Amino acid sequence: MASSLLTKILLAPRSIHTSSLFTHYPPILSSFFNKQLFSTRAVPTTKLTGWAPCMASSIVSRRATYSTRSAHTNEPVVSVDWLYENLKEPDIKVVDASWYMPDEQRNPIQEYQVAHIPGALFFDIDGIADRTTNLPHMLPSEEAFAAAVSALGIQNKDDLVVYDGKGLFSAARVWWMFRVFGHDRVWVLDGGLPRWRASGYDVESSASSDAILKASAASEAIEKVYQGQAVGPITFETKFQPHLVWTLEQVTKNIEEKSHQQVDARSKPRFDGIAQEPRKGIRSGHVPGSKCVPFPQILDSSQALLPADELKKRFEQEGVSLEKPVVTSCGTGVTACILALGLHRLGKTDVAVYDGSWTEWGSHPDTPVDTAAAQTQ
Repeated sequence: MASSLLTKILLAPRSIHTSSLFTHYPPILSSFFNKQLFSTRAVPTTKLTGWAPCMASSIVSRRATYSTRSAHTNEPVVSVDWLYENLKEPDIKVVDASWYMPDEQRNPIQEYQVAHIPGALFFDIDGIADRTTNLPHMLPSEEAFAAAVSALGIQNKDDLVVYDGKGLFSAARVWWMFRVFGHDRVWVLDGGLPRWRASGYDVESSASSDAILKASAASEAIEKVYQGQAVGPITFETKFQPHLVWTLEQVTKNIEEKSHQQVDARSKPRFDGIAQEPRKGIRSGHVPGSKCVPFPQILDSSQALLPADELKKRFEQEGVSLEKPVVTSCGTGVTACILALGLHRLGKTDVAVYDGSWTEWGSHPDTPVDTAAAQTQ
């Protein structure tokens, strides 16, 4: 029986919605097993400085000076230049963790097939998730995560670089997931696939590949674990870090105890209860006592993480103290991880994420909710 992921691939809409930057995608190859490598380089011997569309006025020649395998675990992101210089290192695995909001009408697995960083694996956020809840893409069990990651071919010895198709969005979620299960040698590609392509580096196109089969196997492994069936060999051992993930009960307790600052990554209108939630049946507002730092505020115009000094200003402007513990939340636990990533750059490596986030809190009948209107009364 085809896995749920393979079903999504085969039944996906034929039209592929991509951002305006990607206007030079070739069509998906007619042969399902064809594979080719194509280049998006404007000038083969040069690279762009910073992030900008490929324009002649932006191109400068410079010599690569990036030492191999020099990434540090106290810095949560790596540059596209670093990845390019280290892409062929045997213990470095690149992971495409693209995921989009339903209203964006973008299909991540189709976009992966059209263009991805050479050799990248595909990590299905909706597939590698808890099967016992109706909440979206909740953290799976240790056994299920180990089985899925092993099916992808990832081992504990591997250094992982995670990216997504928006620049810095869903990749932070997968960065956090690996850290929750004890794997610290994981980084997010700063600026993601857009910056990679704008820098003139090659992307790979494949109508089908070993990575697609592995992604399908990972989804099947998850299903087998939750059905109590045996799975294939386990090559990835987990070491659960409970302090990095919070539950509804912990958030409820924190309202009274105030041991942690809760920081919400949603937009201010959603936080204030002025804008309706995108998912039906969920109240508007925020957890009492929480603060709002919308995740776009910690990214620059190219969707890359702001420098440390600017990050510090953003958090301090919203009353977030870097001297006190923090738990982050958002709509479904994706963009909360971007805040955790930014705080990691500032030295706060123990930031927890409320996994259920507002989808769980706002749909629960007994949880308290604050709004801007209520606070002004």
